[in-house]
Amino acid sequence: MTGIPDRVAIVGASAAGLAAAETLRREGHTGTITLIGDEPTAPYDRPPLSKEILSGAWAPDKLPLRTEADLDALNLDARYGTEAIGADIAARTVLLSDGSEVSYDGLIVATGVRPRQLPGTAAHTLRTLDDALALKDRLGPGRSLVVVGAGFLGAEAAAVAAGLGTRVTLLEPAPVPLAHAVGEDVGRVLAQAHLDHGVDLRTGTGVSEVVPDGVRLADGSLVEADSVLVAVGSRPNTEWLTGSGLALDDGLVCDEFCAAAPGVYGAGDLTRWHNPLFGTSMRIEHRTHAAEQGMAAARNLLGAGRPFGPVPYFWSDQYDMKIRAYGYLRGHDEVRIAEGSLAERKFTAVYRTGDRLTGVLSVGMPPKAIRPWQQAIAARTPWRQAVAPLEGVPA
Repeated sequence: MTGIPDRVAIVGASAAGLAAAETLRREGHTGTITLIGDEPTAPYDRPPLSKEILSGAWAPDKLPLRTEADLDALNLDARYGTEAIGADIAARTVLLSDGSEVSYDGLIVATGVRPRQLPGTAAHTLRTLDDALALKDRLGPGRSLVVVGAGFLGAEAAAVAAGLGTRVTLLEPAPVPLAHAVGEDVGRVLAQAHLDHGVDLRTGTGVSEVVPDGVRLADGSLVEADSVLVAVGSRPNTEWLTGSGLALDDGLVCDEFCAAAPGVYGAGDLTRWHNPLFGTSMRIEHRTHAAEQGMAAARNLLGAGRPFGPVPYFWSDQYDMKIRAYGYLRGHDEVRIAEGSLAERKFTAVYRTGDRLTGVLSVGMPPKAIRPWQQAIAARTPWRQAVAPLEGVPA
């Protein structure tokens, strides 16, 4: 593709897709923007689903990312409640579930992910508003819930359910929840919070299937519950791109510009792109990242030619703990407590990968405690230089 695309198709009415559409207009694009989404509603925020919506603190009408007036001002050809089922990259068309086709000059793929399921009886998952409302109706005093998977999503849902008086069993196959992402010491701190709030946390426990009255464990025993929530990760929604010629490998494979092919860009949870800041390929499922990548993809589609090398950010609310993290923590080689106390659940931990500072995580600390570490990660600061002040030696 050469020149500025007149017709842009954005597949995925998500935070990433909306950010891409807004950026196109802000950058002066005046052509057609077709926004395609499989849910029947305009883009809404997902992080509150496992927090404010599940707890009842928010009504669903607080979720939309923009007002109707804001969306109208974008002058979008919105195709909500319509799924993309195929793409012909050579012909520059997207095939929709209603039998229609959308022609484009530029394409942004932002179809996100869907929850993984377990064998057996259908269980609750937590990805859409309908998912959250259905689970919310099953929580409260006298109710019981099994949560399979103690990652951030499962942990947040378990915390909310326990706070509503639900009897919660949290099952995790790893010996320490989230150890692969945050390290064993930090993982133990987060796990202890569940135990302190009455959650029956069982680690090293595999689940073979969901059954009508609970879950069957790998050892054949049964854990009974009124409801089951499966939170064991996600799958990128890339099946509709099979046969398109685009590279698919646990996501849509993109370069450092978020480009999957000439005129085709990826944004959000399904995008596996080369992050030049860390020198590696990654796929990030965080809300702020989705919006940032949507903006980057739109700018590059318009010809900006800027590599996308962010410091990823995520947060989590569990019980009275506010967890914040910057960087790429997975695959780290070392964790060090830079400030505070693990025992008091008020600390800042920093992460080394190779010879670089690559991540920071805080629990119960003010945002200013983590900001200098974020800046150091963005500056590619060597580990020894970053931690020298902690050791009382000159940097």
